[in-house]
Order: sequence, then structure tokens, then C-alpha cells
Amino acid sequence: MSDILFYPAAFIVVIGVLVVVHEYGHYAVARLCGVKVLRFSVGFGRPLWMKRFGPDGTEWAIGAFPLGGYVKMLDEREAPVAEDETHRAFNRQPVGRRMAIVAAGPAANFLLAILVYWAIFWHGTEELRPVLGAPPAATAAAAGGFAHGERILKVAGAPVQTWEDVRWQLLQRAAEGSEAQIEVIDERREIAVRRLDLGAIRDSGWEGDAFRQLGLTPYRPRLPAVIGKVAAGEAGARAGLQPGDLILAIDGEPVDWWSDVVRIVRAAPGKTLRADVRRGDEELSLTLTPELHEERGQRFGRLGISIHEPGQLRDDLTVVVAYGPAEALGRALRETWDKSVFSLVMLGKMLTGEVSWRNLSGPVTIADYAGQSAKLGVEYYLKFMALVSISLGVLNLLPIPILDGGHLMYYLAEIIKRGPVSERSMEIGQQVGLALLLMLMAFAFYNDITRLISG
Repeated sequence: MSDILFYPAAFIVVIGVLVVVHEYGHYAVARLCGVKVLRFSVGFGRPLWMKRFGPDGTEWAIGAFPLGGYVKMLDEREAPVAEDETHRAFNRQPVGRRMAIVAAGPAANFLLAILVYWAIFWHGTEELRPVLGAPPAATAAAAGGFAHGERILKVAGAPVQTWEDVRWQLLQRAAEGSEAQIEVIDERREIAVRRLDLGAIRDSGWEGDAFRQLGLTPYRPRLPAVIGKVAAGEAGARAGLQPGDLILAIDGEPVDWWSDVVRIVRAAPGKTLRADVRRGDEELSLTLTPELHEERGQRFGRLGISIHEPGQLRDDLTVVVAYGPAEALGRALRETWDKSVFSLVMLGKMLTGEVSWRNLSGPVTIADYAGQSAKLGVEYYLKFMALVSISLGVLNLLPIPILDGGHLMYYLAEIIKRGPVSERSMEIGQQVGLALLLMLMAFAFYNDITRLISG
């Protein structure tokens, strides 16, 4: 499948799952509370498909505009209700039940994230160990004394096993203060504590790659250009390359390391190259034509070959992170909670100007990330889905009229004043909420367009 279809498909699956989960949360709790559900719609606008079934004859629909959905319940404020069904109308329910129904949508998104993280932590994932490459000059990592080959053990006292752990800890520390203490162990097994200035993250408005801004680069070993795998049907296979071949030169340019192969091939899409190859005791000359490949607006050459990785090196640079079912569930709960709180902190910093509004992402950027994560594998795709599910849950709980959080705010006011909020107040709130939501969407779409133009 080409990227033109793959990325939108990955995006539609994520959004479809999250909308169904969110709306089913509303639907399930409404049914438990005895409220009649008239329609369950995935998407807005004219229904592309609709079928009526269930004990109440609920309409199940797929709308033309897929970014969202809704559950329509029996409600006297929207249409007349038969006398024998008034007890099943949403507006006739006690305020506690109405709050439960409204809160069930975001709660379902948080529950999905917990289940996804639980499955991943229990199943286990292979991750890169946080082993450092040489930090670029004039970066915070260089100033902090970090050195090539050191492995990060702790960030601000919290043990870390993977680069993802390090990134998450650094982002949290940057939200709280200006520096982090990092414990490292070098190749001589000596442990040291270094200080890392996190100002570069805040100075950038939290835009871009935090590792690159700080100068923390992954360790990249220099490996000989020995082929490990050759993808069937790709340019390398058609040229006659085989696993175990040692590439000596390409177009007369000597090849010392695998990185040389990558550099030359990527720069020559569609160009005919001559490769000198050693296969056993024999030296061959093969003709290569890297295929043109395009990803995220970049065009480069690809042969469909991968490096032969020494087994010990893989063990040194990767770790399988897995837990028992009980510990995995605890970690899933903590992961969901931490990311939810962090999302709220970032939203607060956007309001105060500490975080750039350019961090808001619209559907184009989300589709891009969905496609990238899907290409990396099922685990990365599921992690991305869990993260977006948390974001959707947090967004819907914001006290903005028109969102679930806005309705909860009305019901809380009803409890305090011991009476429902006036229709006029709710109308004004809906208009304000819609304006705020449209403004956020406009920012997000603007950021998407800017990213597309800038590449």
C-alpha cells in the first residue's frame, strides 16, 4: 500500500476505534441508568450507513464527517416524549446519573489506554538501551560532561531502562525545573552523576526533538558493510545481492562501514551504481539501481537490504522490557495517570505562553504520526493509539461548554445552587464553547499547513 493510502488508513483506524470506545462509554452507562438511546453515530453529518436494532430500536449510523461521533438520548428538551417513556428521558434523571453518563465517554478512553499499556507491558517490548553517542559541541549534554559510550541509569533519581524512559523523565523534569541530575555508567563500569541543563526545551517553546535540542544522541556503532537480510522483490534482490555479502565499494568509492552504504544509496534514487562485493572467497561486480522512495516529503534511494547485526551487540544495545500481569497493570495505571497530568500541565503552559501554540496538532499531523507508528510495528501503533486516547479523554474533560467537561460543569453548578442551570445560560455557554473549539481547530489546522509547507 502506498503512503498516500497507508497514512490515511492508519489514521482512520485510530480515530474510528477511539470514537467508538468514547461513545460506547456514554451508551453503556446510559443503558445501565435506564435512559433510552435513540442513535449511536460514528461521525457527523448525513449518515452513509444506518441500521436500527437492539431492544430499543437504536439507530446505529456512520456519518459522512468522521472526526467525532455522538450518542443521542431521549430528551424532552429536544423533542416531545411519550408519557409512558418520560422516566427514560435523560433530562428526567437525577444529576448523579447524568454526570455518570457524561463522564463515561472520557473514562472509556482512559480505560482503553490502561488496557493497551497493560497488554504491552505484560507481553514485553524490545527497546533501545539509553547508551550515549558523542554529544555535539555547544549543547547542554556536551557542557554537562556526557561522553560517548556512557549508559544512563537514572534521571532525577528515577531508574530508566530505555531511551523512551529517558525522554519521558526529561520532559517531566523540564516542566518542573531548569535542570536534571543524571546518573551514568561508562565503559569502565564507573558511575558518575552529571547535571543537564534543560533550558533548551523551554527556550524552544517545547517544539521539536528534545534529545536533539539537549545534545543527547544514541550510540551508533561502526559496523562492517555485511548484508544480513535481502527483501524479496526489492532492488537489492534484483541486483543479485545475498545475505553475507560484504560490500567493498560503490561506484569506485571505498566502503568502510555500513553507514557509508546507507549514505551513498540514499543519495542515488533511480541511479545505476556499480558495487564491488566479496562473497566468500570470490569478488563480484554487481549493478545496483536504488528504488525511489518517498516518505514525509523526502525522496531517497532504497535497496531493501539490512545489516548483519552481531548477536552480542544486539544484547548490549537493546533490552526486552516485560512485567508480570499485576506489575504490568500497576505500570499501565501509572503511565496513563502521568500522561494525563502532563497533558494538563502542557495545556496550562500554553495558556501562560510558556509552551508554543505550534505544538497543537490537527488531523494531518496526527495522520502522519499514525502512519509512522504503524510502519514501526503493532506495538508502536498501539502505544500511539493509547496516547491519543488519553489526549481525547483529557480534552473532553476540559470545562468548555459543548464538551463533556462543560456539561459536568453545569451539573456541578446544579448541585451547588440546588437547581438546574437556566436555558439561556446554557445557550450562551454553548456559543462560547463552540467559538473556543473552532479557535483551537483553526490553530491546529494552521499548524498542520505550516508543517506541510516547511517539510
